Amino acid sequence: MDLTKKYEYAWNKYSKDDLKGLFDLSERYKDFMSKCKTERECVLELITRAEKAGYKNIDQIIKEKGNLKSGDKVYANNMDKNLALFIIGSKDFEEGLRILGAHVDSPRLDLKQNPLYEDTDLALFETHYYGGIKKYQWVTLPLAIHGVIVKKDGKKVNVVIGEDDSDPVVGVSDLLIHLSGEQMDKKANKVIEGENLNVLIGSMPIEDKDAKDRVRQNILRLLNDKYGIIEEDFISAELQVVPAGKARDFGLDRSMIMAYGHDDRICSYTSFEAMMNIENPDKTCVTLLVDKEEIGSVGATGMHSKFFENVLAELMNLCGNYSELKLRRTLKNSKMLSSDVTAAFDPNFPSVMEKKNSAYFGKGVVFNKYTGARGKSGSNDANPEYIAELRRIMDKNNVTWQTSELGKVDQGGGGTIAYILAEYGMQVIDFGIALHNMHAPWEVASKADIYEAVKGYNAFLSEA
Repeated sequence: MDLTKKYEYAWNKYSKDDLKGLFDLSERYKDFMSKCKTERECVLELITRAEKAGYKNIDQIIKEKGNLKSGDKVYANNMDKNLALFIIGSKDFEEGLRILGAHVDSPRLDLKQNPLYEDTDLALFETHYYGGIKKYQWVTLPLAIHGVIVKKDGKKVNVVIGEDDSDPVVGVSDLLIHLSGEQMDKKANKVIEGENLNVLIGSMPIEDKDAKDRVRQNILRLLNDKYGIIEEDFISAELQVVPAGKARDFGLDRSMIMAYGHDDRICSYTSFEAMMNIENPDKTCVTLLVDKEEIGSVGATGMHSKFFENVLAELMNLCGNYSELKLRRTLKNSKMLSSDVTAAFDPNFPSVMEKKNSAYFGKGVVFNKYTGARGKSGSNDANPEYIAELRRIMDKNNVTWQTSELGKVDQGGGGTIAYILAEYGMQVIDFGIALHNMHAPWEVASKADIYEAVKGYNAFLSEA
């Protein structure tokens, strides 16, 4: 059997009802992506939606010395950057959990701790890029500023500039083509250097003609008038520069979606949607959304932290079922889908892909048996027994799926959080959505693949 013929287009099977469900989901997803461009925005928005669906804060339950039982829905919030959602199953924890894991951070430009300066009567912010980016892609774009500023008294000030139609936008300038002879001879990774990703934010001076750095002073005045902050408050700020604008239908047939941050909010959102469909499962179901994946899953909010393990211990304790040994058995016997994106075949760049082992738009959600780089370095390599089980579940539930590698063997590679959860001994595989333009300011995905992902995640939470 030629496996390339097995993977048919999902579009071919859709009824009118399917298409309505697909396009309704796409509208919900676009709305989410247009609102949520930082980890904090994603986590807080999903908490709001989860609470409306009956989820309760585990910290409040602990504070009230409550308890939990089968069927209860709870969530845990870690620093507004991690979110763990649980529905407690009827079976013992030691029989294992069903876990969907994704990340909510995306490549971007972060403001430096001391970002504001003036040069030749222009005010600018210095930035430090976050994650793997092609730096030249971030110039001459309309950019927005999202984030939070925490004042010395602890008051948090939320900032969103550049998203409302009445807002100004900011941006990084580029050298005009008429004077770019030397620039055009440089390698792509040197055309724009990291220290030159400075964001232009103003050119109007304050009225006081004797003041120093009049344009910079005017920016500080504007920020103080609107947000009540002073320059020192930048030290305790977390401000991100991201593409300005809404997620949009892409293609004349509206079959795709263009958005900032598909990687990996597209899998975070579809995992969340699937979780909202689950009621009274036999095994405890989990959707785990984490931070810092793009820089190695480090820190207190990355997957390498003990957040998930600690919360699971608290959850088991609230159910009257905790011991260190039971926790270890629970983790070992769990099954996980590392819900992360992969590369879709792009006919503009066929040389880096191997067609028989590539993902394609419209052919459904994607299994990556392994990721990593070159000789599978840094990857989780899923066991065939687990893959066989998932094949059966997906086919039984009429989920359109495909398999893929992240490009040709020696072209590069990438990683996910899969290997971190696999360290507990649980079964893990990458299972996500294919993209064009991964890590670019604007990425593209197929609506059919988004729809199939929700179906696939729902099937996993119900039957794995």
